[in-house]
Amino acid sequence: MLSKNELRYTLALQRIPNLGDISTKKLLRKMGSAEAIFNEKKSNLAKIDGIGLLRLKEINLKQQLEEADAELEFIEKNNIEYSYFKDKTYPEKLKHCIDGPILFFHRGNIDLVGKKIISIVGTRKITSYGNAFCQNLIEELSPLNPVIVSGLAYGVDICAHKAAIENNLQNIACLAHGLNQMYPKDHKKYVAKIEENGGFITEFWSNDAFDRNNFLKRNRIIAGLSEATIVIESAEKGGSLVTADIANSYNREVFAVPGRATDSQSRGCNNLIKQQKAQLLTSAADIIYMLGWELKEAQKPKQTQLFVELDEEEKVVFRFLKEKEKELLDIIALECNIPAYKTASILMNMELKGVVRPLPGKLFQLV
Repeated sequence: MLSKNELRYTLALQRIPNLGDISTKKLLRKMGSAEAIFNEKKSNLAKIDGIGLLRLKEINLKQQLEEADAELEFIEKNNIEYSYFKDKTYPEKLKHCIDGPILFFHRGNIDLVGKKIISIVGTRKITSYGNAFCQNLIEELSPLNPVIVSGLAYGVDICAHKAAIENNLQNIACLAHGLNQMYPKDHKKYVAKIEENGGFITEFWSNDAFDRNNFLKRNRIIAGLSEATIVIESAEKGGSLVTADIANSYNREVFAVPGRATDSQSRGCNNLIKQQKAQLLTSAADIIYMLGWELKEAQKPKQTQLFVELDEEEKVVFRFLKEKEKELLDIIALECNIPAYKTASILMNMELKGVVRPLPGKLFQLV
């Protein structure tokens, strides 16, 4: 945790134009602190690899400290928390991103330590197909208690946030503006619920101008926080495809939901899959397998219980697997006459009960 004085100087660093997070981290690692950077001669700072005088010409200590003091007052007055990139509380996955923010602000009840984290993004013009898939996916994943990250925008984002709330999952909204406002205003009604189990993250100040480029900038935080980014629906061009590209640059997994070739809001996803920039996603089982999200041994019964309560659909699946020994998820769904998304959820529940186990390649067998 930074001292008040060091936080003040770190905020001032953020106000230097043309000095991005990568260059700022270089300076901090070399000089040791933000205050030391401001106290050093520009000519000496310029000698640091990748810096140069051009990046430093707009250092104005008086002006930048005045701006920092105003923001510091806002932070203290509104009990805003922050994370510094050298702190232990800084998210581990974001720490590995070369351009992760040196400092970001947050509000709510956020706990990312040791958590399974996925980001869900997509078009603002979500279709009924995308809406249903997103809701079902989060419901299917809920037994594994993942943290859901998105951007609070219309469409896929708010669908993911609402589904996380409904399934009692921790829920992080990454904002493209300061914590003094909420955009879109229609989504203010979800603030309290998100803060109960999760919260809001932003690198932007309370007086930052509302700008379209902010949305593109915050996408790297959405991609950087999680181990996988999931694109539910997207047109041929869109911000969610930028997020997918960033996730790929961080060597994170990317998943995309396929759609019909004629559907405009599936073209972006289809292209990601076609260009091998994303794994094809048809159910929660794909994510569980690709990310190695097996249930921990402590959660798995050591042997099949003699008397397990199964509902009617689980009994259908049980009888089928008893005959076949092991089978593909899609074949189970087809032969049992149950939709694939629902079959994945049934199999997950049966795994929790110690009745089935997943195998590589989306195969399942009785325990």
